[in-house]
Amino acid sequence: MSQSALKSHITETLKRKPILLMSHLVLGYPSVAENHRVIDAMVANGVDMMELQIPFSEPSADGETIARANQSALDLGFKVDQAFEMFSQVTARHQIPFLIMTYFNIMLARGIERFIADAASSGIRGLIIPDLPLEEAGEAMALAKKYGLDWIQLLTPTTPVDRLVKLGAAAEGFTYCVARKGVTGKETNFDELGAYLKQCRKAAPSLPLALGFGVRRKADVDALVGQADIAIIGTEGIRIHENEGAEAVGAFFGGLRE
Repeated sequence: MSQSALKSHITETLKRKPILLMSHLVLGYPSVAENHRVIDAMVANGVDMMELQIPFSEPSADGETIARANQSALDLGFKVDQAFEMFSQVTARHQIPFLIMTYFNIMLARGIERFIADAASSGIRGLIIPDLPLEEAGEAMALAKKYGLDWIQLLTPTTPVDRLVKLGAAAEGFTYCVARKGVTGKETNFDELGAYLKQCRKAAPSLPLALGFGVRRKADVDALVGQADIAIIGTEGIRIHENEGAEAVGAFFGGLRE
């Protein structure tokens, strides 16, 4: 997979859709079989991209719902090797881009190069490692480039402008803009994002722009059209799955762009 493949896919898909939808799934929660059902339902209902989270015991960027899902998956015995088996299965079954989201200790424990090489060979398009700062990511980023994976940079509202520019210059695939300070799953005021998103766009003008953290309803997605290229929805999908099941998750995503 070439280094520009993810960006090219996003750009081409945006010619047909006003905004793309990217979902989030915690692997092993509540089970691998249920993961596959939810992934199939999401793709069938128009999800354009997906980040698959390898569970970790200290998911520092995640709110209560996703953190609980991480711990539950670990308590049920989910292993990293199972994640790579799943990557190969879902990328063979679906043509949308899949990305890995996890924390650096998971990558380090497997061996940085082995982790990245295995990700590439299993069809993954990019990596999201929120707890590895740019200054410490040089080795991993170089290996990602070697194996043709995009290293996704996270930008936040509290990031100084000069650092936004530095992160934007290092970004690949798309920029992941965090909607607000804090963890996933909390409320976000979408009326206050305009200036911040313009700063993020200016930091990486050649890349698609994604926004996540707090996107949970159609009105949120509608508010992002024209400001962002990708809306990232994570916690709400998990909540719906817990309460209503896999088919309801599909219906939820299907209604976000109607």
